[in-house]
Amino acid sequence: MTYKSKKRLVQVYTGNGKGKTTAAIGLAIRAAGAGYKVYIQQFIKGRIYSELKALSKIKNIKAEQCGRGCFIKGKPTMLDKICAQSGLLRAEQIIMSGKYDLVILDEVNVALKLGLIECEKVIDIISRKPKDVEIVLTGRYCPSCILECADLVTEMREIKHPYKKGIPARRGIEY
Repeated sequence: MTYKSKKRLVQVYTGNGKGKTTAAIGLAIRAAGAGYKVYIQQFIKGRIYSELKALSKIKNIKAEQCGRGCFIKGKPTMLDKICAQSGLLRAEQIIMSGKYDLVILDEVNVALKLGLIECEKVIDIISRKPKDVEIVLTGRYCPSCILECADLVTEMREIKHPYKKGIPARRGIEY
């Protein structure tokens, strides 16, 4: 029989280095392999990335996006804000339902930085989460208010990156 701890935590993967979403997806696969139900809400993202194609083949992982399908440059639009707020509402419903063991809020920190959603709302959701739901928040620019309520914080630090040599993002590696 597989042991499932009922004390679930809040994790943050942040920093300027590569690998935050990748780490969260790795955790999702590990959790799914242990029989957990996993929900992933991707903020800002709206295109079909390679990881979504792979995750769609795993029966106990559900992934949704609440972005417009474009990279936000400059000031976000009202539609960006509506999409992010709708995504947070959906994630809140999923978390509070208790039907999923692990909920990943991918790029939520960037949505916070851009002012698409409010930190107070995210903290409220975290503070009310059922004890048997683990939450992972990813993205650069994690605000201190989120860091303070997290149980685990990992910072990815960029030391060297191929982008600086002019090497563009590669399908299957960066997206």
